[in-house]
Amino acid sequence: MIKFLDLQKVNLLHQEEIEKRLLETFRSGWYLFGEQVKQFEDSLCNYTGSKHAIGTANGLDALRLIIKAYTELGVMQHGDEIIVPANTYIASILAITDNNLIPVPIEPDADTFNINIGLIEEKITSRTKGIMIVHLYGQAVFSEKLKAIAEKHNLKIIEDNAQAIGAQWNGIKTGNLGDAAGFSFYPGKNLGAIGDAGAVTTNDDELAKTIRALANYGSHQKYVNHYKGLNSRLDEMQSAVLNVKLPYLDNENQRRREIARYYTQNIKNSAIILPKVPEDENSHVWHLYIIRCKERDRLQKYLTDSGIQTLIHYPIPPHRQEAYKEMNELNLPITEAIHNEVLSLPVSPVLTDEEVKHITAALNNFK
Repeated sequence: MIKFLDLQKVNLLHQEEIEKRLLETFRSGWYLFGEQVKQFEDSLCNYTGSKHAIGTANGLDALRLIIKAYTELGVMQHGDEIIVPANTYIASILAITDNNLIPVPIEPDADTFNINIGLIEEKITSRTKGIMIVHLYGQAVFSEKLKAIAEKHNLKIIEDNAQAIGAQWNGIKTGNLGDAAGFSFYPGKNLGAIGDAGAVTTNDDELAKTIRALANYGSHQKYVNHYKGLNSRLDEMQSAVLNVKLPYLDNENQRRREIARYYTQNIKNSAIILPKVPEDENSHVWHLYIIRCKERDRLQKYLTDSGIQTLIHYPIPPHRQEAYKEMNELNLPITEAIHNEVLSLPVSPVLTDEEVKHITAALNNFK
């Protein structure tokens, strides 16, 4: 069976370095707020071009903390609205509602799966305070039009960059396009830890200072609490792993691009809709290679029988989840069609050329 993502093989690529770094960290006796975290935060700043990076416990917390900080700073308040793509993973929505703000779902562009920027302005009201863009599946979404809309209406642009670390727009890396960005380093991400981990990047000094306190029980100084904060800290062990893996990220992303290019050029089956490939290949890091098929479930079974593991990201859109009953009646046909048809192919950097060819041949033989 060709695994969708062979995490063991991904991490074994760096086994010697990871084991050495973990042992050093273990022996140091310092497990929070130490040199590994500082090194990773500095490296993430250098990598993205951002002024500040704050490690968090996970990607959801990164987004939660951004919005919570804007609330503490008076930029947003309970009952305000944040525009968000309708077809995102539920974490994007959870970060908004957890702060008692209201998500306003916008349909995606069916070709790119990213938010349709042309539909944003008509949804802006007097209560709209932000736009959360999601670089879904690894493709950067940004434009001068988006910037102009945000400036015109005095809106914050929050990047959900859980899936697209290393992608670029006009030479600027995701995580440094908007006002703040949340990252996830869940093990299956392009840059994955060996447990949960996340981060926030921003160029806003006051926002960064507030987020750092909020993530540490609302405290800048031990036992002195300015805010009703959280406990959401990136630890030394996860940072050690990320410090080893970050220097290899661009090469591994490039391997993903090579695999995606092969799929795009060689899958020739009219029953399968391929993702639209951007003109600038640097704008996509192919966290996922998503195809669409009207008979998605039958195709998935066929591929399983052919020795190929695939996944569905995501079978139920957020507005159809029981957790969001208040949104269940929303009419979002493009989002619903996408969630009924998408199938994720293996695209990890440890796939061999032979495996990629086998997957492609199987898809071409599907009838």
